Amino acid sequence: MKFKKLNVLVTGAGGFIGSHLVERLIKEKFKVRAFVRYNSSNSWGWIDSFPKNTINNLEIFTGDIRDPNGVREAVKDIDIIFHLAALIGIPFSYHSPDSYVDTNIKGTLNILQAAKSSKVKKVLITSTSEVYGTAQYVPIDEKHPKQGQSPYSATKIAADYLTESFYRSFGLPVVIVRPFNTYGPRQSARAVIPTIITQILEGKKQINLGSLHPTRDLLYVKDTVEGFVEIAKSDNTIGKEINIATQKETSIGDLAKIIIHMLTPDTKIKKDHVRVRPHHSEVERLMGKNEKIRQLTNWAPRYSLEKGLMETIQWFREGSHLRTYKSNLYNV
Repeated sequence: MKFKKLNVLVTGAGGFIGSHLVERLIKEKFKVRAFVRYNSSNSWGWIDSFPKNTINNLEIFTGDIRDPNGVREAVKDIDIIFHLAALIGIPFSYHSPDSYVDTNIKGTLNILQAAKSSKVKKVLITSTSEVYGTAQYVPIDEKHPKQGQSPYSATKIAADYLTESFYRSFGLPVVIVRPFNTYGPRQSARAVIPTIITQILEGKKQINLGSLHPTRDLLYVKDTVEGFVEIAKSDNTIGKEINIATQKETSIGDLAKIIIHMLTPDTKIKKDHVRVRPHHSEVERLMGKNEKIRQLTNWAPRYSLEKGLMETIQWFREGSHLRTYKSNLYNV
């Protein structure tokens, strides 16, 4: 696909990965429409932290991904859609599953319907490694069975199958993009790496964590975003599910030890049972296979875990970022 001078829409643009993707696309001189959730305070999420000249190169669209009328307006005159808007907190999905159905399933349906009507050239739907559940084999390729081990992952599985159906039924040019465990600056407070870093930087000598044995494939956000861009550029990705993964795994316990060693080696770890997922819901092991993305695109991970963690720690030390995270509270 000729990737220059295209009009692109990014949903979830004010969020963690979405805001990094917006910055990356602006650097490539695309005309970017950033879909952010409407609110009464005119907050655009992390976009508010962008330099003024970056914001001036954006078109902001405020709406609600659950509203089909607003989504149709957002999609007008768009060539490529990067659909990242979602509810992502797993513990919160245990007691508010309805909101995950509305946002993750119906929101994705709204994007697919609008893209079909507007004859969009390519739609990238964001999935998650959580759809695989606990690995039945590693590395996990795109043919691995899907397992709904939380209401969150169940809604993402449903969104993936809806996307597949629009490709098979209507020829909609879609790609299911499946990042593994992305981390970096701006990640939400409920994620494990911000949880570890903020507790240590606020001077705690003992940090609270949930289960320490599960493993994750930890992907720095700049590598994740580059994966989205390379998948969008490639003419060979339509109709496919594609992992973005490092093909390495690290346990939560080992991850905590790495960060502790970088910051304050005498910090202790306490297992907090409030933070432990229900037994059958915990995803015990994730390590993704990245052979397909390497074959279909020019993507390869550029950041080691240590380099990505150092950039993330540095971000938390800058400005007022640390104060906004409230490390004394467990954020579900």
